[in-house]
Amino acid sequence: MKRISIIFLSGIISTSSLSAQEPTAKKSSQVSQKISSWRIISPLGERVEAEVDTCFLNYGQRSVPSERSIAYATTGNLGGEGYNLIYFERDAASDFFFRDALQAWIPSAATQRFYNTRIPMTLASYNFGGGKETAQDRLKADFSGNINSRAQVGAMLDYLYSKGSYNYQATKHLSWGLSGSYIGDRFEFQGFLQHYNAVNKENGGITDDRYITDPAEIQGGSTSVDYKTIPTRLSNAHNRVAGTQVYLNSRYKLGFYKDVLDGDSVKQEYVPVSSFTWTLDYKNARHTFRNQNANEAREFWENTYLNPLETNDQTKYHTIRNTFGVSLLEGFHKYAKAGLAAFITHEYRHYTQTADTVDRAQPLPETLTPLPFANIPTTNGENYVWVGAQLTRRQGRILNYDATGRIGIIGEAAGEVSLNGNIYTHIPLFGDTLNVTAYGDFSNTNVPYLLKHFIGNHFAWDNDFGKTRRLRAGGRINLPRTSTTISAGVENVQNLVYFNEQALPTQCGSSVQVFSASLEQNFEFGIFNWQNRLTYQTSSDDYVVPLPKLAVYSNMFIKFKVANVLDVQFGVDCDYYTRYKSVAYQPATMSFYNQREAECGNYPFVNAYMNFKLSKTRFYVMFSHVNQGLFGGDNWFSMPGYPLNPRRFQLGLSIDFAN
Repeated sequence: MKRISIIFLSGIISTSSLSAQEPTAKKSSQVSQKISSWRIISPLGERVEAEVDTCFLNYGQRSVPSERSIAYATTGNLGGEGYNLIYFERDAASDFFFRDALQAWIPSAATQRFYNTRIPMTLASYNFGGGKETAQDRLKADFSGNINSRAQVGAMLDYLYSKGSYNYQATKHLSWGLSGSYIGDRFEFQGFLQHYNAVNKENGGITDDRYITDPAEIQGGSTSVDYKTIPTRLSNAHNRVAGTQVYLNSRYKLGFYKDVLDGDSVKQEYVPVSSFTWTLDYKNARHTFRNQNANEAREFWENTYLNPLETNDQTKYHTIRNTFGVSLLEGFHKYAKAGLAAFITHEYRHYTQTADTVDRAQPLPETLTPLPFANIPTTNGENYVWVGAQLTRRQGRILNYDATGRIGIIGEAAGEVSLNGNIYTHIPLFGDTLNVTAYGDFSNTNVPYLLKHFIGNHFAWDNDFGKTRRLRAGGRINLPRTSTTISAGVENVQNLVYFNEQALPTQCGSSVQVFSASLEQNFEFGIFNWQNRLTYQTSSDDYVVPLPKLAVYSNMFIKFKVANVLDVQFGVDCDYYTRYKSVAYQPATMSFYNQREAECGNYPFVNAYMNFKLSKTRFYVMFSHVNQGLFGGDNWFSMPGYPLNPRRFQLGLSIDFAN
């Protein structure tokens, strides 16, 4: 990785020198780089505008694990498992829940970006930090190039390797992908291939919290701590999550050409009236959990079902989804104020789990635990069929909206209902514009298969869960002039599935209500800036949905230019959330479960940083967790047994190459 940093530094120097040496006349004759970006949303692959990642503000913060959210439970290391403690930012469990713990680090349809550029573009970055034994490196690159004004191809690479600040905590992730799009008058296509392979060492947490909270007591008076030598509960265990997604979306539009004025000339413009859509979405994933220390296993886990000598759990999954849709498009006529679509979706999911090879007819050895149920099938397949409709208005000047409904009719989807809608409006107010968004969601859906049926060496369950019903409503108000955003939401959920104190999935038969309200307020006085976000949330049943009541993010910095070419941001930021009965982490299933013994929170995590941008080069210097040992106390645990990273010096740079 040191060689990579040298290459990047060379790129900075060459980019800067070229920028300085080119004569003005030559610059004016060059083709300027214009970039547009979009992402796609289901079920019909609609395009939604997305920002291009070229902003230097707060660039360095993304290299700190806890910065994924203003309240985030994490095992500590970059690339480690994490759990968002802000309820309304948390996704429901997916059909392969192992990858949920790593969703902040692995690619998905939500993170895929398509670009349209006049000349080829590469966004490359390299972030690093720590010493020899705690090195943290991440190399990312995104490429996009246009074949012509309609067709584009792209590629991405993301390599993350971090040894971690504590023992047996290393992470190694490799993700790559290819993408392409064609946006024509009649035919449109957009698709991507993504692959990820994430390996996470698991240490089970440190053996004694006093190494962090009171090192003098446990070390016989010494207050100096070598964090790499703190004993951990596991030393020879790791998780691997790997998978691939292939997404292909195509649309054929029917319409007509009309004459439009283009200056003094007339040109023809295609006006689409209706369209036919087909989307193929294929995913596969596999999870492996291995532990080769039998003595540690007996201390760490209560049950051993399959093999007392070692653990080698294997769970595989693949799904293929086809969606066919027909749409009447918005805007082809002055009376066509909205778009209307109907669609049908078929999905097949297949699961393969660890085989039970133990002869249960014979007396079991004392080292094995009897299964509490009949054997779970090693393989299982499920079919789902839904029909749905969508109403959208995107081109209104004052009011826009979208509403999507889906009903399950065949197979495991039978009886499922999902309805969601959004309203967007702009209201003139005192010379400014008040942006208002309101949303509502209702769903009655099946619990994913693996939360109902699972077998591994240390955990096994066979549950008969009913459908989970959710009703959520909320809104958001934004006033650009004062940089103020207020949002609030409430959800009522029945039959919620969560992991209990034994780290087993269980279902709450009663209803749980969650309320959340957030305020984002930014101030700017000359070069001084102060960004703030405050979130209050409460749950009607803390045993089922434990939440920190208050979470705060504050970022204070100065922003200025040097010699009109170098942008500088210099400041400190802080995450803080109140103490609560924390979730805990179970490495054998990569799940976060409720516990009632330990509390975490009430600790500020402060970073001091400098971000820079010179031409198309961004770079940063950061001291993360700069307040360690200075203020805030010594109880800097994210979860029981898992302290946050100690103070760390980090650097990074990014170059936007115009090829």
